Amino acid sequence: MTSQEQPSRVRRWLVPVLVAVAVAALAFAVGRFSTFGASGPLAPANDSAEAGFARDMQVHHAQAVEMAMELYRKTEDEELRALSYDIATGQSAQRGEMFDWLVQWGLPQAGSPPMAWMSGAGDGHGHGGGASAEPMTDAEMRAAMGMATDEELAQLRAAEGLDADCLFTELMIRHHEGAIPMVDAVLELGSEPRVLAVAESMKVAQTAEIDAMRSVQARLGCAG
Repeated sequence: MTSQEQPSRVRRWLVPVLVAVAVAALAFAVGRFSTFGASGPLAPANDSAEAGFARDMQVHHAQAVEMAMELYRKTEDEELRALSYDIATGQSAQRGEMFDWLVQWGLPQAGSPPMAWMSGAGDGHGHGGGASAEPMTDAEMRAAMGMATDEELAQLRAAEGLDADCLFTELMIRHHEGAIPMVDAVLELGSEPRVLAVAESMKVAQTAEIDAMRSVQARLGCAG
C-alpha cells in the first residue's frame, strides 16, 4: 500500500464511524429533552396505542437504521448516500424520543405482543387480532411490519455497487410501506398530542422517501 492510499482508506472507514457517533448523540439528545415535562396525570396507559406504537416503532426503526448505515458505508450513488444518511439520523432521533416517552410515562420498554395494540383500528390497519387471538410469531410480526429477514440483511451486507443500491431501495421501500399502517393506527387510536405530531411527520417523510427511492430505482434500472 502506498503512502497516498493509506490515508484514503482511513478516511473511507472513518466517515461511517463519525456518522454513527453523531447519530447516537442526536438520539440521546432528542430522547432526553424533546419530552421534558411531558409526563402528567393523563399519561398513556401500558396497553394504550401510544405505548404499543412507541415499542413497536423502536424495533422497526432499529432495522431501518441498520440498513441505512450499511448502504451509507459503501454506496457510490450520491443521492442514495444522502437519503440513507437522512433515514439513519432521522429514525435514530425518533427512536430516542420514543424510548423517552415510555420513561416519562413510567412504562416498561416491553409490553403486550407486537402490533396487538392495532387491533382496534379500522380501515384494515389492525393486526394481531383481539384479546383471544394468538400472538404473531416473530417472523409474522416482521412480515406484517415490512421488515427484512435475516437472510435479506445478510444479502445487503454482502452486496456491492449497483446490486447493493437496488437491494437497499427494494427492502427500504417495503420497510417504509410496513410502517405507514402503524402510523395510521396510532393516528386513529391515539390522543397524546406529541405522539400524533411525530406519527404524522413520519408518514409525510416516509411517503416522500418511498417516492424518492422509486425514482432512484428507475434511474438505476433496478429490476422489479
